[in-house]
Amino acid sequence: MSRARSASSNSKILEPLYENQLGGREWDDTCDVLVIGWGAAGACAALEAASQGAHVIVADRFTGGGASAKSGGVVYAGGGTRHQQAAGFDDSPQAMFDYLKHETQGVVSDATLQKFCDDSVSNLGWLEGHGASYAHSVPPGGKTSYPSDGYFLYYSGNELVPSHAGAQPPAPRGHRTVGKGQCGAVFYAHLKAACLRAGVQPLLQSAARRLVLDDSSRVIGAQFWSLPQGSREARLHERLAARAERLQNFAPAYCDRLRQKVSQLERDHGQPVLIRARRGVILSTGGFIFNRDLIREHAPDFRRNFKVGATGCDGSGLLLGQSVGAKSERLSRVSAWRFINPPHCWPKGIVVNTLGQRFCNEEVYGSTLGQPLCEEQGGQAWLVLDARLRKQAIRQALFGGYWWFQTLPALALMLFKVRKGDNPDRLAAVCGMQAGELNGALRAYNAGARGDGPDAFGKSEGSRQVLDNGPFYACDISVGNPIFPLGALTLGGLKVDESNGAVLNEQGQPIAGLFSAGRTAIGVASHLYISGLSLADCVFSGRRAGLSASSGSEPARDAGAAVHQSDQVDAFASRLAPTEATGVTQ
Repeated sequence: MSRARSASSNSKILEPLYENQLGGREWDDTCDVLVIGWGAAGACAALEAASQGAHVIVADRFTGGGASAKSGGVVYAGGGTRHQQAAGFDDSPQAMFDYLKHETQGVVSDATLQKFCDDSVSNLGWLEGHGASYAHSVPPGGKTSYPSDGYFLYYSGNELVPSHAGAQPPAPRGHRTVGKGQCGAVFYAHLKAACLRAGVQPLLQSAARRLVLDDSSRVIGAQFWSLPQGSREARLHERLAARAERLQNFAPAYCDRLRQKVSQLERDHGQPVLIRARRGVILSTGGFIFNRDLIREHAPDFRRNFKVGATGCDGSGLLLGQSVGAKSERLSRVSAWRFINPPHCWPKGIVVNTLGQRFCNEEVYGSTLGQPLCEEQGGQAWLVLDARLRKQAIRQALFGGYWWFQTLPALALMLFKVRKGDNPDRLAAVCGMQAGELNGALRAYNAGARGDGPDAFGKSEGSRQVLDNGPFYACDISVGNPIFPLGALTLGGLKVDESNGAVLNEQGQPIAGLFSAGRTAIGVASHLYISGLSLADCVFSGRRAGLSASSGSEPARDAGAAVHQSDQVDAFASRLAPTEATGVTQ
């Protein structure tokens, strides 16, 4: 059957098949546990399942890695890791819990968060057992968005912000995988190699298209569109996909066109492959930041943001779960990073909206600033500096030893995307702000910086500096500034049973045979992102799902659960075009 051309770069998800619809079609392969998505969560799930003696197949639309391989390779770990101890920091699971409870705001139960913290030391050790390395060198200067080479333990969240820190002394918990540059590729390479050593069977360049159910609505497998390995089309697919990932930071529009070609190759040349899973299927395909339809529907405030992640973050795992009646939550939650550190002195300025009103504590973590900027301020804001602070920031950017991706945008922002006024009134005029609002914001801030009272937004004394040395400068930190991108990734996903990672339906009942992990599922990182928390949750939730799926025990279900699930499958099918809803060979 011919397949219509499409401008979409996303995986098309079809109505699930029931086993009795297969007719004479044989399963192409069978395993105990099928993992869909081979990033960090999928790799951890596969490793855990394999360690329980399960035969595991892990399928990926590309060649594995996903957003995890493009990340900084930072794992949020605490509670007294040996690297914290070597650096002289006394941390405990309770201190970690107290801090994260404030940041996560009830996105998971206290019991789950406590287990996440209690297991943190052992999970980092588990990663080290599979080849990853960590160290205790702490960068100078307190906070940074990402430490320079040679430094591998740092404050990766809001631990140093008084209003976030809690009663316990702060401790650095960002454990950067030892390597050079952005260490996500190093982190993932260890997991991938461990999977292969454990006998995990990869199924690559295979895009999941639908789940397969038995007559009781239990998930027993999946169908993929798989490119023939070694074919000309598979080689082209791999080359174009790799180029899109490599150039995304520099030419996003061009990379979107590459992704459309990649998707067209899948539609034109992918062969249907059926994989049966005797014990369980795990969805771990990442988030949906590259699915523009889902972003427009659920998180329109972030549609202009720079996309952080990989092409496989297309929502396929989410849609696969929804196709069999899964409940999803927090799809509007997005992490948007507006880092203004480094330069380390930037947080001593003030961030104001288009009216000239200050609206945040400038020393907070990037997503804690970026979220209100996008959701409450229309994506527009200014960083206001005086001449003295701007001079300090330029000097730090030039000679501070920062990464190029920190130095160049900072310099470009202060030199080119900046407006200048001899005094606050003039600056307000050239920026379109209200002079009274900007003057009021500066007066209140300077009073706190002089010690005349507390800062209105809780900024610590060390991050305050009187701004009274004209001329004044306003740096454009808005979403639409192309030289200072504001990245975003999605946090919402499928609702799971927090004890075992089983995907839940709308009635709160487990969907038999289906599990989820990582950013496809609701987890510890689904309210607010801080650096390293997502990878740490990939390890925690991935191991949980792998252990549960490999057990082969079907979760308890109400008698009516299968009926409800069947109704929800029918509802999903009704939203599909007729040509999408039928036929095993499409």
